[in-house]
Amino acid sequence: MLELISENKQHGGWHRRFRHHSEVNHCDMQFAMYIPGSVTLQAQTPCLYFLSGLTCTDENVMQKSGIQLYAAQHGIVIIAPDTSPRGEQVANDAAYDLGQGAGFYLNATEAPWSSHYHMYDYIVTELPALLKAEFGIGDNCSISGHSMGGHGALHIALKNPQRYRAISAFSPIVNPVNCAWGKKAFSQYLGDQQDSWLAYDSCHLMAHYADDAPRLPILIDQGGDDEFLAEQLLPQNFVAAAEANHYALRYREHAGYDHSYFFISSFIGEHIAFHAEHLKP
Repeated sequence: MLELISENKQHGGWHRRFRHHSEVNHCDMQFAMYIPGSVTLQAQTPCLYFLSGLTCTDENVMQKSGIQLYAAQHGIVIIAPDTSPRGEQVANDAAYDLGQGAGFYLNATEAPWSSHYHMYDYIVTELPALLKAEFGIGDNCSISGHSMGGHGALHIALKNPQRYRAISAFSPIVNPVNCAWGKKAFSQYLGDQQDSWLAYDSCHLMAHYADDAPRLPILIDQGGDDEFLAEQLLPQNFVAAAEANHYALRYREHAGYDHSYFFISSFIGEHIAFHAEHLKP
């Protein structure tokens, strides 16, 4: 059952926040939706999932990016899940890059994380089923995200291309098995057997993407002055994997821009237009 936490009218539509009990994460979860005023909720209503990054919640993209204006213009419902399970009973860590706020959109297999950290199942299965049951939406979706959320958007859609129409990302972590953020999180959540890590590594998934699988349109924007570009994000590894597999994608690097929502807000309109093109019924 959904509990409405808050609602605010914006650009003729409604920004609403909800709470519900998650069966896969074994805790209460929150998510936000922006529903344009021009939209009638039904199976083919265009929807975009936006997955946020480390330390974030559903509120970051909804309060800092300006996404609602463009969603209203294109008639797209925005769905912004939280980044991890939360609560007193949920395992946590003092560091910002592990635990609550750092779910990495995977299914943890190692204690104590395995009791609650099943964000992959939440995004792929549970939340869409809930939205279908409550609002009748979900047959016409795309996915996007920032940083850790870009990692989530890419690996989720590459593994489930039949569920989505297009993928976009801002400053995504594309090769977590080879960066400090990924190695730390994956070793804790998934254990020491690094073969299990590859299921959540977008570079590996791209390199082994099947020839007969749907090739979704991909747009990636990256700030050229991003402080995490060289050591954590590694976008050129993903570009190289795509080129080797003859998978066309748009990768754009923008001089002077950093990792923040100042960067995201500068290009979010182009991302919404990109998704709108591919979400046409």
